[in-house]
Amino acid sequence: MILYIAMSAIKTTVNDASVEDFINTVPDEVKKQDSFVLLKMFSKITGQKPKMWGTSIIGFGQYHYKSERSKQEGDWPLTGFSPRKQNLTLYIMLGFADYKNLLKGLGKHKTSVGCLYINKLADVDQIVLEQLVKKSFAAIKKKYS
Repeated sequence: MILYIAMSAIKTTVNDASVEDFINTVPDEVKKQDSFVLLKMFSKITGQKPKMWGTSIIGFGQYHYKSERSKQEGDWPLTGFSPRKQNLTLYIMLGFADYKNLLKGLGKHKTSVGCLYINKLADVDQIVLEQLVKKSFAAIKKKYS
């Protein structure tokens, strides 16, 4: 008997949905305004046109990855953000090991492996945030160029 296991398709893919229309659906007014500030910041830093990834991630640039732990591979934005219900989530793809000093001066935030969580931009130093996004974008772009 031969058993075939189908791998599920990756749901978060780049699409042609309008970034501005998506941001305008954010119900929290502060998150909505912060998202427009982040849109301008990320566009300036990356020089990339923002694209929707799935239904809720605004991504900049793109790279192809192959998982070291499974056979999964796909495309993902070089950086991006998402105005989630609980917080603004910024995607710092290579993690935070090289940015500990910047994080110290950032302000109120939390991190996970590759995500930076902030409640609102007023909680953080935007100059430090720009430096963090700029350095992390340059690092992942270099890794996947």
